[in-house]
Amino acid sequence: MPQTKNYIVRCMVLDELLSDRHHYYDIHDYVDKVNEKLVNDGYGKVTRRCIEKDIKSIEFEPFYAELERYQAAGKKCIRYKDPGFSIFKKKLSKDERLLLSEVLRTIGQFDGLDNFTWLDALAKGLGVAASEPIIEFSTSPMDQSTLLGELFTTISNKVVVEVSYQKFHDNTPIRSILHPYKLKQYNNRWYLLGALVSDGFIVNYPLDRINSITIRPEIKYRESTDDISERFDDVIGVTVYHDRAVERIILWASDDAYPYIETKPMHGSFKPIRGEKVDHLRIEYPQLIDGRFFQLECVENYELIRELCSFGKELLVLSPKHIQDKVFERVSEHNKKYEYLRT
Repeated sequence: MPQTKNYIVRCMVLDELLSDRHHYYDIHDYVDKVNEKLVNDGYGKVTRRCIEKDIKSIEFEPFYAELERYQAAGKKCIRYKDPGFSIFKKKLSKDERLLLSEVLRTIGQFDGLDNFTWLDALAKGLGVAASEPIIEFSTSPMDQSTLLGELFTTISNKVVVEVSYQKFHDNTPIRSILHPYKLKQYNNRWYLLGALVSDGFIVNYPLDRINSITIRPEIKYRESTDDISERFDDVIGVTVYHDRAVERIILWASDDAYPYIETKPMHGSFKPIRGEKVDHLRIEYPQLIDGRFFQLECVENYELIRELCSFGKELLVLSPKHIQDKVFERVSEHNKKYEYLRT
């Protein structure tokens, strides 16, 4: 068995790659991945011959792992025959079992990952007793559980996917190939966020409009250079406009609505207006003798207008005027339809 100071590091990387069922790795990939890890850890690079010997040591003495060699994506690939095999498996300690059992009592109650049946097997193996759900989330009535689980797997394993989806009011499927980055929930709907392989443009697709996904491991996955979560810091919902600036929005809420808005703000920039600014607003809007004033700082999008309209007469947009106009137009159209129904 090779006796070098970075042998264990090399074996740890190879062990992880050999059990991967989401990528196609040949000897060149193994050399590149191992050397990437070695350099990051402060070691020197090794040769292809060294990695070939390491794989032999895993396949024969001292580990005797069963490997399979196959053709995929035009490459001669290698992997463990049993994807659950690992040369580093060990028994869990009592404390580890107890901790993992408590974690499973929580995540095991979450619906939406039906293809993660191994969680049930793991729970049974640890002796986690079945129990009634304590935490329950609001979910869409559409069954997206398998798709959610599949996308979770592709993102965690950094695999390119081809998505077939349909827009509302359009029966023609559209296909896109993208680097999946994140699953985001908004208003009881799940969205897939990722970058198109063709031009890197960030897109989001509601899962209930996705017909199917196909993994494309032959295409190299490209990680995002930006924090995807930060893209949504300045918006409500999932619609992002790169050509729109953040705006300060001044709002009035009734005494009945304000406690709800304050304890469940529609955006992270929520800020109550106090002091002399309130006095100026009372003078500017003398008809608003009660209620409270507050402000948001975000980008205008569809979700913002819808959220502002959702409070009805209990919330008014004071500025900027173009957002006030959009809310007014929507409310006016709504009232006209009711007037038509009542005539």
